[in-house]
Amino acid sequence: MSANKPYIIGLTGGIGTGKSEAAKFLASLGAVHLDADAVSHALTAPDGEALEPIRAEFGDGVFNEDGTLNRPALAEITFSDPARKRALEAILHPRIQRELMRGIDRAAEEGAKVVVLDVPLLFETGMDALCDETWVLAADPETQVARVMMRDHINREQVEARIQSQMPVEEKKKLATQVIPTERPMEKTQAELAALFQQVLKKL
Repeated sequence: MSANKPYIIGLTGGIGTGKSEAAKFLASLGAVHLDADAVSHALTAPDGEALEPIRAEFGDGVFNEDGTLNRPALAEITFSDPARKRALEAILHPRIQRELMRGIDRAAEEGAKVVVLDVPLLFETGMDALCDETWVLAADPETQVARVMMRDHINREQVEARIQSQMPVEEKKKLATQVIPTERPMEKTQAELAALFQQVLKKL
């Protein structure tokens, strides 16, 4: 590993497993946090680079009158139709990867030791290839459903459709360097994250 390349931890897990909280906690310990969801949001925000390709692919029906993206309308189409979901991913994923790679380069220039690559579809998009190790956050399905229903104000069926659309957590566990359960009190999860992070720093 070259002196200026940061050590990259790929952080992933199913919907509602606490990825955002875990990533924020690791950032508080000194890691550089690169967030694929935040990049995706920027790409689809007003004047975002992905809006025109999305309009070309999905039409005006997924846009509000003011020209902003109607995210619920787009989600309804893509979560219920795998082919449409793949079409959206073909627009977003290469752009998200490019921005994350730029973020890694910036972190290297700034002398960062550890980068946390927070990517929901880490294995599905092959971005685990960039990582020195991968951490999967896992919660039982009931915990996931309850958390997402509360967070996104959607019904059980919608949450279950989203869970079904992701790689099964058992598959992710097999591919991961570390599996961190999150259906327990947050302090316990944070204690485990802190211990794992210390192990990484010792390695370096």
